[in-house]
Amino acid sequence: MKVTDLHVEYLKNPIGLDEKKPRFSWKIISDENDVVQSAYQIFVESNNRLVWDSGKRESGASVLIEYDGVELNPCTKYDVQVTVWDNKGNEDIIDAFFETGLFSGSNFQAEWITHDFIDDETACPIFVREFYVNKEIESVRIYATSLGIYEIKLNGEKVGDTFFAPGWTNYHKRLQYQTYANEELLIGQNNKIEIAVGNGWYKGIFGFECKPNLYGDRVAALVEVHISYKDGTKEVIPTDTSWKVTSGSIRYSEIYMGETFDSTIQEMKLSDVIVTNFDKNRLVSQESEPVRITQRLPSKEFIITPKGEKVIDFGQNLTGFVEFKIKGHKGQKVTIRHAEVLDKEGNLYTETLRQAISVDNFICNGEEQTFRPHFTFHGFRYICVEGLEEINIEDFTACVLHTQMEETGSFKTSNPLINQLQSNIQWGQRGNFLDIPTDCPQRDERLGWTGDAQVFAGTAAYNYNVALFFTKWLRDLKSEQTVEFGVPHIVPNILGDQGGAAAWSDAATIIPWVVYQTYGDTRILENQYDSMTGWVDYISNQCGSNGLWQSGYQYGDWLALDKEEGADRTGATDKYLVANAYYAYSTDIVRKTARILNKVEDANKYDELYEKIKKTFNVEYITATGRMVSETQTGCVLALHFDLAEEKYRSRILESLTRNIANHKNHLTTGFVGTPYLCHALTENNEHALAGTLLLKEDYPSWLYSVKKGATTIWERWNSILPSGDFEESGMNSLNHYAYGSIGEWMYGKLAGINQHEPGYKKILIKPQFIKGISSVEATFESVYGEIKSAWSCENKKINVTVTIPANTTAVIFLPEKDEPIEVGSGSYSYEYKTETNLELDRFSMDSTLQEILNEPIAINILNQYAPGMLNHPMIEFAYQLSVSEILATGPAETESLFKTVIDQLNQTSTAV
Repeated sequence: MKVTDLHVEYLKNPIGLDEKKPRFSWKIISDENDVVQSAYQIFVESNNRLVWDSGKRESGASVLIEYDGVELNPCTKYDVQVTVWDNKGNEDIIDAFFETGLFSGSNFQAEWITHDFIDDETACPIFVREFYVNKEIESVRIYATSLGIYEIKLNGEKVGDTFFAPGWTNYHKRLQYQTYANEELLIGQNNKIEIAVGNGWYKGIFGFECKPNLYGDRVAALVEVHISYKDGTKEVIPTDTSWKVTSGSIRYSEIYMGETFDSTIQEMKLSDVIVTNFDKNRLVSQESEPVRITQRLPSKEFIITPKGEKVIDFGQNLTGFVEFKIKGHKGQKVTIRHAEVLDKEGNLYTETLRQAISVDNFICNGEEQTFRPHFTFHGFRYICVEGLEEINIEDFTACVLHTQMEETGSFKTSNPLINQLQSNIQWGQRGNFLDIPTDCPQRDERLGWTGDAQVFAGTAAYNYNVALFFTKWLRDLKSEQTVEFGVPHIVPNILGDQGGAAAWSDAATIIPWVVYQTYGDTRILENQYDSMTGWVDYISNQCGSNGLWQSGYQYGDWLALDKEEGADRTGATDKYLVANAYYAYSTDIVRKTARILNKVEDANKYDELYEKIKKTFNVEYITATGRMVSETQTGCVLALHFDLAEEKYRSRILESLTRNIANHKNHLTTGFVGTPYLCHALTENNEHALAGTLLLKEDYPSWLYSVKKGATTIWERWNSILPSGDFEESGMNSLNHYAYGSIGEWMYGKLAGINQHEPGYKKILIKPQFIKGISSVEATFESVYGEIKSAWSCENKKINVTVTIPANTTAVIFLPEKDEPIEVGSGSYSYEYKTETNLELDRFSMDSTLQEILNEPIAINILNQYAPGMLNHPMIEFAYQLSVSEILATGPAETESLFKTVIDQLNQTSTAV
């Protein structure tokens, strides 16, 4: 037995931690089966002084164990040692450390400093201080933040490997600071520190109207260098009036517009800084993993377009920027333009960017140089290079940027199109989880839309560890929330006061619940509880006399296909049906949360409210015979998946759902609200095969349509690129918009069968389910206890299932085509057994046209035998090009049974041949 991955607040050996009661987690690895932790003991020391001994605790708890020792001090290193015993008599020890931050912004000794540039307004200021060191150094810590986004250099070298610090928060209430350990960059007695600050989100051009100065009109910096010497003395070098400011090579930098870097500029004139003010009480330490370059992609192809553009293809739509090497002549300008796609003629297509021109300019100094931007990022696959006569594509590298979350999920099948879909989902997440969950990374938007985040949260939590990412963002959501307006549509909120909207503002309840379910983290429920209840209470205050929410602006089923965009982007589903379905869903989450937190009075209150909403929903939106007021796919899905419909209505609603799908030739019509739950609702109601049919559709509209069109990320619209190769001309047509990637949660949970049975995967449910067209699936998920693996194949009349369960957990396994569940402890398990199931796609299906069926003599014989006269109907020829599913959508159940018999017989005959 071995103990591994000792984390403090989800991080390995973090520095600058401001949690007063940090939590410890670890994993156990063992070659033996049925291993559980029997006891643990935690020691925490500082400067060889014991500050907490948990004592030996007879417990299986190994995730998020809260520190319970003496009060921690700021700016102090603490060593952690965990001893673990298991039920097999084994023992192991693991060590780690954490270092606290300043704990409070008021502990900053530094002053805010800014500049007074007038003639050089677009250039990024650089704040400079030289200092002298004449003692042997023990350690160096730099605590830094800015109004804007900053980079620090110490003696000419970049401090840290992160980008876009301090990140984007609600500046009106919260601003992060960062902690760096960089003693190796002090190179002797004379040292120089420089802090360059770009406009970033603070004062840059941003939002739909591309306005500047969203939070302020002048960037500023707050930095202090803490030096500890080996003789025991300490020195602090804070920003104050002793610093100077200049403008350097970054002449212009905007997130939307790009950056201009002029390397011919040498030392500029130093000016006095100006001391300014910003409430230090708003300062908090870095709360999530920072943004880093997580991958470098080489150039794939050099293209001369029909317009004569020199274009480089990196083979992947991504978020980041380009780094390139060059030896140009002094004053030579190289311009890089960015685009997600080429048009059907093969030219650079930039319409998806709207006003975000995304152009970087670099001016050479005549020496060998490596260029890359500092304070901007782009969404792109292609770049157009201007200013170079000859281009060596090996000199160009795409740097992939996003919050550096731990990758936790993998998903692979026998179907290469599904594998590409999974890749597109992951790349969409990477491109849009850049400090906040943005809707898109390329155009003049890149905002923290709450709706996109909540529908994707479950999928996100399979692919990457998003605990800290969402924790940080939810704190901003809570800070932006008001009693009057509820939860904003975007966070941080730069759109101003708008009343909360269903499915978007429900991020306040849904995302904390996802984090709790995935990681067993009750603290996020505690911290967000007021926000969660506040959102439900806000809705209650909007309700009319019938107890339902039927007022105010709603997005409905945004971008659904069952209503033309020219008429309404909100889809055909009644907007207030959507609103009240989410009202019930959020109330359900809140009542469960209240019980988990032992808030009994609240639990009873929200129990009563939930039952009232559910009852009134049935009265208002379901007829006495079980018909939905909105018999759309989304309307039916919400009633089923959110368990709103009374039991007596469910079969009729399911019938309406399958009929609607059939009427659309077994295609979806759902938008942002219906899509995440569509396949879940089908699988949960014994229509898993139909869910598989929807997943594997390759024509429009479907998940695989974009894959077949060459997409490498998820599109905003089902038809962002039309079959003709033209583009959807709405002005709202992102090719990297992750919301429809929410199908990933169903793929992991239903196809691979990896599910949590208890919060945090302490108990695991493995329940893979087959669909035709996929003969094998292999998936892994790195839970907080360790790796879970589910792999299966169904080929050559054999089913093989392999399952891995991490130590200190148990699982329930439901094998395909077996009735009885299997309860297991940790270990690896393999099962092999015979089957008659063939998962190859049949030649004939409900998608076959009547003409295709009638081309087979066997079909004609069966139909004439069991339905004499059917084929002599005078209107039969008009049905030839209809699919069987379309014909059956308006036919009796007997006809459906007959056609299923025909199709089964045709496929048996086809297989035999």
